[in-house]
Amino acid sequence: GDLDKVVNLLLSLSGRLARVETALGSLGPHAPAEDKVALREKQRLLAAQLEDAKELKEHVGRREEAVGAMVARYLPAEHLQDYQHFVKMKSALIAEQRELEEKIKLGQEQLRCLRESL
Repeated sequence: GDLDKVVNLLLSLSGRLARVETALGSLGPHAPAEDKVALREKQRLLAAQLEDAKELKEHVGRREEAVGAMVARYLPAEHLQDYQHFVKMKSALIAEQRELEEKIKLGQEQLRCLRESL
């Protein structure tokens, strides 16, 4: 459960940070200084939160290793391999699910814009 939460947190923060950086990059030279300052502050906060989330992921990773060592004492080798595979795939599948959700959201937004333009 913690792994799910931390991976989702990392994906959310990195996505938000990317959007802020894109917004900063798209500001023209005549954009109000307040907008630039606000976006830079948001970027700084998101970057700090992302670093904190990475530390959380490392902590969860250490806990995962400790749990894995304990599980290894009780499971036969083939079941242990299944467990290890499950843990590895879970993070990858969460990331893939998040990416697909973002693509769906983008597609829905594009469809809405197309309908409005018609």
